[in-house]
Amino acid sequence: MSQENVEALKKLWQDLMAGDLAAVDLSLVDPAVVYEDDLLPDHSGESYHGHEGLRRAWAQFLEPWENFENDMEWTRDAGNEVVSCHRVQARGKGSGIAGELRYAYVFRFREGKIVHVKSYGDSSEALDAVGLSE
Repeated sequence: MSQENVEALKKLWQDLMAGDLAAVDLSLVDPAVVYEDDLLPDHSGESYHGHEGLRRAWAQFLEPWENFENDMEWTRDAGNEVVSCHRVQARGKGSGIAGELRYAYVFRFREGKIVHVKSYGDSSEALDAVGLSE
């Protein structure tokens, strides 16, 4: 089942990066999902609940960027969890300043659905959280 989780997550991410948040199929995501964001200063320590919470968090994340590209660089299977590492290249709306950021998520699955998501500023922290190493 864990490799199926990895493949399903990659498909979900691809759909999410296509752009239309309202159109993203969240059938892979449990309706009671919890997303903990410790990545961005204005989101630090926040938790978002349910499908609408995920959409709201993602919209807030995208809001300050004029151009935004987010690539899933790799994934690691950790049984009922999947670690994904991402690279963002973005340009600020107001400032026009370009930047790059790397971060990671841990997605926890139960019965084939994502039930918990947590962001990490460093992929080694995410790997440590699930008992893996680089």
